[in-house]
Amino acid sequence: MNILIIGAGNMGTTYARSLLASHFATTSEMTLLIRSQASRERLPEIPDANVFRQAGTFMEAADIVIVSVKPQDFAAMAPVIRPFLHPSQIVLSIMAGVSLQTLKEALAVPKVVRAMPNLPSQIGMGMTVFSCSPDLDRKELFIIQNLLNTTGKSLYVENEKLIDSATAVSGSGPAYVYYFMNAMIQAGVELGFTPAQAELLVNQTFMGSVHLQNRNNLSCEDLMKRVASKGGTTEAAFQVFNQKDLGSGIMEGLHGAYRRSLELGNK
Repeated sequence: MNILIIGAGNMGTTYARSLLASHFATTSEMTLLIRSQASRERLPEIPDANVFRQAGTFMEAADIVIVSVKPQDFAAMAPVIRPFLHPSQIVLSIMAGVSLQTLKEALAVPKVVRAMPNLPSQIGMGMTVFSCSPDLDRKELFIIQNLLNTTGKSLYVENEKLIDSATAVSGSGPAYVYYFMNAMIQAGVELGFTPAQAELLVNQTFMGSVHLQNRNNLSCEDLMKRVASKGGTTEAAFQVFNQKDLGSGIMEGLHGAYRRSLELGNK
């Protein structure tokens, strides 16, 4: 299939590399529409003949158009690319907050998909939640899911509102994990380890914990109980977490991310 990627930032580059690595598309079937030389240098394998700096008739050959620009740049970009799109194309947006209806109206195309990937997509371990307009048939939906799966796992939702929820949970989620890891590393240093030692302890603890959770049917609460014996060290930590109301703070943070996703969409 002919793939056009608009914007070669982190996520645009991730999709280009994943699609090529999985043989979903070849370099001759992939076209880039970019703004800077820095973006060009991220994907040197794409032939110069397939790299453009301005919208044009070359866009009409694409079967799938991946829009990977900042959501705040979309309003200015839409009227520029709109004349070169046609109804048979599928437009896949990975812009946070930009609704399916906004995509359809701004680009004048019926087949639109809205997806929310996350940073681990860069190493094929991503989580992407997506929704689409009813104009896509089952075959086209299957193709899009296969495309998204080149970067990890994907989840289709009929209710588009869940995309904003996914933005708060899995989209921003890796940063929450790094936030917690960083705090644990700092605590490890305060408790006497070198920074390198503390980082090793925390990294392996996170990896092992996730793999363990994936390999059995126990809930997170059940696994917590297996570690936290009554009157033990883990219970002492939980007492502090509860005193600080850490759980509620995390939940409030995710709600804040959700509200921001809605604000971006409204803009």
